[in-house]
Order: sequence, then C-alpha cells, then structure tokens
Amino acid sequence: MRFVDLGAGNLAAADRIICIAASDSSPIRRIMQDAKDRGVFVDCCAGKKCRSIIVTDSDHVIASSLLTEDLRKELAE
Repeated sequence: MRFVDLGAGNLAAADRIICIAASDSSPIRRIMQDAKDRGVFVDCCAGKKCRSIIVTDSDHVIASSLLTEDLRKELAE
C-alpha cells in the first residue's frame, strides 16, 4: 500500500483517493460543509490555510495545506 504525504505529518492511502481539488471555489466549500455536517471531514491543515481538498472512495473529505500541484506530483511518483 502506498501513502501520500498531506503535510503536517499526515498521510493518506494513495489508492483510496478519488479527487484532489483546490479549496477556493464555492462548490468545493459546499462539499466541505456537507462533510462536516455528516461527520466525515478530516482537517489535516494543522492551523495553516487550507489549499486543497481530497475526496476518498469511502466518502471522506480531507483538507490539506499543500497545493493541488504538490499533491499531484506526490501521486505521480
């Protein structure tokens, strides 16, 4: 099993990731709020600004302080 570094010492299973998106659009912010309401939101920002959102196949939404480009490069390796 391969893991992806999400920043601040957090990891996620690479094969469970469905989507990585920038967190600055309104639809993504609605997805984040919906996940918080359902109790499936995981904040991995450690107090830093949220820059990307990761959606997993288990319907969890993970917030990361890394840029989407950095996460894409990490997945490509």
